[in-house]
Amino acid sequence: MILMKKIRVGVVGLGCLGSIHAKIYSTLENTELAGICDIDENITRAIAGSLKTNWCADYKKLLDNKLDAVSIVTPTILHYEIAKFFLQNKVHVLIEKPITKTLKEANDLIKIAQKNKLIIQVGHVERFNSAIQAIEKLSNKPKFIEVHRLGPFVPRVKDVGVVLDLMIHDIDIVLGLTKSKVKNIDALGMKILTNHEDIANARIRFKNGTVCDLTASRVTSDSMRKIRIFQDDCYISIDYMAQEALIYKKINNQIVSEKIDIQKEAPLQKELASFIDCVAHNKRPVVSGKEAYEALKVALKILKKIT
Repeated sequence: MILMKKIRVGVVGLGCLGSIHAKIYSTLENTELAGICDIDENITRAIAGSLKTNWCADYKKLLDNKLDAVSIVTPTILHYEIAKFFLQNKVHVLIEKPITKTLKEANDLIKIAQKNKLIIQVGHVERFNSAIQAIEKLSNKPKFIEVHRLGPFVPRVKDVGVVLDLMIHDIDIVLGLTKSKVKNIDALGMKILTNHEDIANARIRFKNGTVCDLTASRVTSDSMRKIRIFQDDCYISIDYMAQEALIYKKINNQIVSEKIDIQKEAPLQKELASFIDCVAHNKRPVVSGKEAYEALKVALKILKKIT
């Protein structure tokens, strides 16, 4: 029996999400958490001690740990600089969404990865939500899609507005469901607690006729993450948070609902395990740089309409 070489992975950025990345990597099979990095040395040292790994405050020094792959979980404005460094040094990258701040930066990273035959995976984690994966085969030519992603304000997210912070998850999902080019976009948004839009609504019309309404808010007291898909033969309702889905069909002139059987799993765990699998076996990620580029392209168009 041939034992697979362990993938040596690092994490840059140890905020709330980055520290979870590090913890998950430390538990994955065929994976070695080779090093972690953050500018806050006290936090980095403490997490490194608990996970028994190496640490540094300068991300460039992570290369000393002979990395195969790295998670970049920093503010969006730093994604391009850090990802470019690792790609140029032959390290596969997982970048938290959005891929970058601009399309030019995203395109540059994609070209570097292609040149060096490396993987870019982007952290559109809802693609790994069990409810979304369960309905992918049931979704067939949707006519109308309605999405709500609402929740309370989180002070740690200040470098981007609600479109790039939250709505971009659903933009990626909708693009995957419609498989069509965008025809036009209408959008509005408001600044409430930050210098960016804190609540936004967008209506996207696709060239295949599908219409999608997306609402995202980070100033709502109660959390809601739901998507509803209306088709000729049925209506599908998905609760991202509960990982539950219902399908409604018209039978004998009555609306009958059926709960879809879903095996609930932690989406982030699945996402990181998939990244390691892609690195180990040279597979194409579920959300590569290309899909992330398209989601960013739509998100920036929405922002342009808002401003």
